[in-house]
Amino acid sequence: MKLGLLVNKDLLAGLVFLAFGLAATHIADRDYPMGTALRMGPGNFPLWLGWVLVGFGVFLVLRGIWQMARGAPRGEEAALDFVKGDRAPPPVAWSWREAAWGGRAVACIVASMLAFGFLMPRLGLVPALVAMFFISAFGGREFRWREVAVLTAVMTALAVGVFVVLLKLPFPIIRGIYLV
Repeated sequence: MKLGLLVNKDLLAGLVFLAFGLAATHIADRDYPMGTALRMGPGNFPLWLGWVLVGFGVFLVLRGIWQMARGAPRGEEAALDFVKGDRAPPPVAWSWREAAWGGRAVACIVASMLAFGFLMPRLGLVPALVAMFFISAFGGREFRWREVAVLTAVMTALAVGVFVVLLKLPFPIIRGIYLV
């Protein structure tokens, strides 16, 4: 029996979420002080983020198991059922070939993180975010300048609003210009 018939994408993604979530909760609970509800310590955010990841992981694992248990018709029968509207499209069996990452996507994501880390202390938050979003967008299958520009503007404004205005973190907006 092939591995593709035993495992699907949701199950694998759920296991990854579970692993990262459990690791985050373990590290946060062990290494960082929690503080109180009024004076939260540095371990609070990683702990709660870890539990959110565990929740997503459990959901995805259960969904993957449900899809595998449900089964689906194969070949032409499935295509005809979908065309007639009797059923939703069947879950696709997972294969290692489909899971292979495109080199361009991985390179763009890594390059965007490196660019952000390099540009943030030198040019400021806004230029670093703009570079990060555009470089990471090049890794996708389609690149549309307008969509990336709108997404960049919205996410940059949100990041400045949350991190600089609300949390009052001393990040330079643009080199030498601080809001705090």
